[in-house]
Amino acid sequence: MSMRIEQQQHPIDLVSKQADYKVLLTDLLNMAKKQGATQAEASISHDTGFSVTVRNKKVETIEHNRNKNLGINVYFGQKKGSASTSDFSPRAIKSTLEAACHIARFTTEDPFSGLAEAHFLEKTPIDLDLCHPWSIDPQNAILLGIECEANALDRDNRLTSSEGITLSTQEAVYVYANSNGFLAGYPSSLHSISCSLIAKDKMGMQRDGSYTINRNPHQLQSIKELAKEAVDNTVKRLSAKRIDTCQAPVIFHSEIASHLIKTFLEAISGGNLYRKASFLVNHKGKFIFPKKVSIYEKPHLLSALKSAPFDDEGVCTNDRILVDKGALCGYLLNSYSARKLGLQTTGNAGGFHNILLETSLFKLNDLIKQMGKGLLVTEVMGQGINIVTGDYSRGAAGFWVENGEIQYPVEEITIAGNLKDMYQNIIAIGNDINRKSAIQTGSIFLENMMIAGTTI
Repeated sequence: MSMRIEQQQHPIDLVSKQADYKVLLTDLLNMAKKQGATQAEASISHDTGFSVTVRNKKVETIEHNRNKNLGINVYFGQKKGSASTSDFSPRAIKSTLEAACHIARFTTEDPFSGLAEAHFLEKTPIDLDLCHPWSIDPQNAILLGIECEANALDRDNRLTSSEGITLSTQEAVYVYANSNGFLAGYPSSLHSISCSLIAKDKMGMQRDGSYTINRNPHQLQSIKELAKEAVDNTVKRLSAKRIDTCQAPVIFHSEIASHLIKTFLEAISGGNLYRKASFLVNHKGKFIFPKKVSIYEKPHLLSALKSAPFDDEGVCTNDRILVDKGALCGYLLNSYSARKLGLQTTGNAGGFHNILLETSLFKLNDLIKQMGKGLLVTEVMGQGINIVTGDYSRGAAGFWVENGEIQYPVEEITIAGNLKDMYQNIIAIGNDINRKSAIQTGSIFLENMMIAGTTI
């Protein structure tokens, strides 16, 4: 069976829903004004889709989802009240608004609360090509999963079974309105296929796999490519060893290197900064990374995973330089955190957008040769990151490198350091960019980390 992708209008007409929701939110804001609210904002999110999981040629799960939510914030001066509902009947919406108003009347004033200022709002939202419906139904998704599993298991006799092939397809519409004159929305889609496998040899069993994800089903990896990648990743881990505790250079493979950058983004997010819950408080203008590292935010990339024409407050999203040749240029702020810090919103209500790192000309193999001896990390486990201090300690697995070549897989180790030192000790970033992440980076080569394995 070959992979067949078709596109057609989804049973839920997102375009008409978007128009309907704009009318609903306009009416709701008018109702809030009549209730005495000096400001109000409301949003609707509505998503629909399904996922299927196939394991050992049988259907393991079929899950359908259809979620919708309406949230409203009302302000009586600088008193804020919030409420939400998934029931869109007139009676439920009226009750939700009354609940928000009741909360606002009795809450404490907050001098930093309120809508984003009108001059920050997006006046003409652009179409970023975020919605590509996939007409596949659950039955064909199951067949595709069975095909992927068979293709993988036939490639190597050391593969004993799969842990599951999961196909997921989702469509959504988001609409936001506020009393400063903003009213806009956009539809989106997201599709993925993952393949997880189990292999066995005389040393034991190992698990790994691969996945493909995209807003456009035409841009997903083919089943053959996905299966091959999943098989390669799994069998490479067979006969894994433990290594002695040591200090050594470390390369974070591009598929997990984004975790290092995600922690950096959390550390420069407004909520953590004004709470003094970040190891990067008051670091704007300081050198966080070596001069070879620059980090960009690109919200308007067509069809990208974290693109958005405006943020969750209707504020313009724009290309930004977060790190310029090692120096921290700015934070990730919404209106509230910006006011708390005496700054301006950066259009990051709801989080970061597409993040791109400046990479070198080095391939992953070039980095491995340059490292000579050390650890290539391909998996990290656990939650051992302290965002306040920057202390980093996580379980890991990967490959031990000597003489510039991979020698054998390793497991049951812990890598540790402090993020301030780790960021400063970046030697190079490879050109093997992971396009499957909203944080697009190549493999990251660090000068030195503590690796805890067997006690010497």
